Amino acid sequence: MLSKSVGTIPPGASYEPKWDGFRSILFRDGDEVELGSRNERPLTRYFPELVAAALTEVPQRCVLDGEIVIATERGLDFEALQLRLHPAASRVRMLAEQTSAAFIAFDLLALGDDDYTGRPFAERRAALVDALAGSGPSFHVTPATTDIDTATRWFDEFEGAGLDGVIAKPLDGRYLPDKRVMFKVKHARTADCVVAGYRLHKSGDDAVGSLLLGLYREDGELASVGVIGAFPMARRRELVSELQPLVTSFDRHPWNWAAQAAADPELARRYGGGSRWNAGKDLSFVPLRPERVVEVRYDHMEGERFRHTAQFNRWRPDRDARSCTFEQLERPVTFSLGDIVPGLG
Repeated sequence: MLSKSVGTIPPGASYEPKWDGFRSILFRDGDEVELGSRNERPLTRYFPELVAAALTEVPQRCVLDGEIVIATERGLDFEALQLRLHPAASRVRMLAEQTSAAFIAFDLLALGDDDYTGRPFAERRAALVDALAGSGPSFHVTPATTDIDTATRWFDEFEGAGLDGVIAKPLDGRYLPDKRVMFKVKHARTADCVVAGYRLHKSGDDAVGSLLLGLYREDGELASVGVIGAFPMARRRELVSELQPLVTSFDRHPWNWAAQAAADPELARRYGGGSRWNAGKDLSFVPLRPERVVEVRYDHMEGERFRHTAQFNRWRPDRDARSCTFEQLERPVTFSLGDIVPGLG
């Protein structure tokens, strides 16, 4: 079941924090446990600690909808979560011991022989709380409230623990797979970024696929913070011509990733925006002199990078590129995960 974005928290619903992890469905049937992603990709092999924990912490036969997260003292760590999607079983086992994952359950789809998907959410929620009573330390039930003032406070406070908004669910709603019947309210902010390169569009070398964004650190180094890429095709072709005067060589550019990645294979993924969900993604780009400034919309940061793809807002010819620093970004007040879900983090 999916959600659609709205600008404000709607009244008359059940509200939950919006967890920032891997959306997952967990199936348990006796000694058999399977984890799958929202897109039906298998996740079981990547989280052996959750498979083992499910055998003692969840009912013998059940189907749970939830989020796989990695909790730290600093909040949720999505980058550590991405590192778990590794092809080597030995690496997965090592990371499972070093950065154990947790499962935040927020819906119950089946229990024993009973299908709960046709029941109203208020009933599913109550059954979920009962089914996972006493669970932990790996499986937890997400907090929920029907008080909109509490939900508003969660929206403001919980971002400091790495959560990225609030979900609102109709109390009488049935579970409808692939339907956007929930509502999500996420933080929305803007930042002025340097355009330091572009990737070509998959259609050919006459169109821009995405623009690479940078912000300056205190030491003057330009950090790669994310990309924007939602442009009409006509505008993608115009950008190729507009940006040609700024094209430079890699030896004159701060992001000579090809040379750096030779010493550190993880570097291209971390700084180039690659994805473990798409191992064949091309991380090459056309380097530009970092002179042009663009204002983008984003929800929140994951370390030094935009957690999700940023959105184009407007060009800023009035801004000097060197003025585009991390100092402009709003920093959420730190909040403990343990104050949200006892025993987490």
